[in-house]
Amino acid sequence: NAEYMGFVGFSSFSSFLITVYPVHDHTYSRMIQFLLLISRQGKTRLAKWFVPITQKERQKIIKDVVQLVLNRPPKMCNFLEWREHKICFKRYASLYFITCIDKEDNELLGLETIHHFVEVLDRYFGNVCELDLIFNFHKAYYILDEIFVGGELQETSKKTVLRVIAAQDALMEEDKEASSKKV
Repeated sequence: NAEYMGFVGFSSFSSFLITVYPVHDHTYSRMIQFLLLISRQGKTRLAKWFVPITQKERQKIIKDVVQLVLNRPPKMCNFLEWREHKICFKRYASLYFITCIDKEDNELLGLETIHHFVEVLDRYFGNVCELDLIFNFHKAYYILDEIFVGGELQETSKKTVLRVIAAQDALMEEDKEASSKKV
């Protein structure tokens, strides 16, 4: 008898999708194994890993996945079966947003999570571009950590994420002002 754990995912139609994962031996699979932001030239702009992988294996995975995604014709679908997983990707301007999800997971939900992350980045930076992510990578990681925890979607509300990030920015400004007064 398998136990079940529900996952609530984001949908652009303002409704929630529920995916049920079987849980065996008190372990369960993460929806997202990793998330990569890659430029059209193949440079990694952001990499977040939700599963423990050695640095050598990470480099090999990035090389393999980047080669698959960049060499894929634009008219083909944005899903690839890769090893024991699926790769979901979407190109926004000069960046490819790539997620690796479990084979059993819904590919469209994978694309929705990418789109949700991009929308939050876009609202925060005001029409986000590659340079925003290069020079403010720490903020991009912070936004990512507010949206995803342990490879699963944590927060579906863009307003909530932006409110938390604005509060963090205000704390940083206060800290900057306090440290400049000490000098």
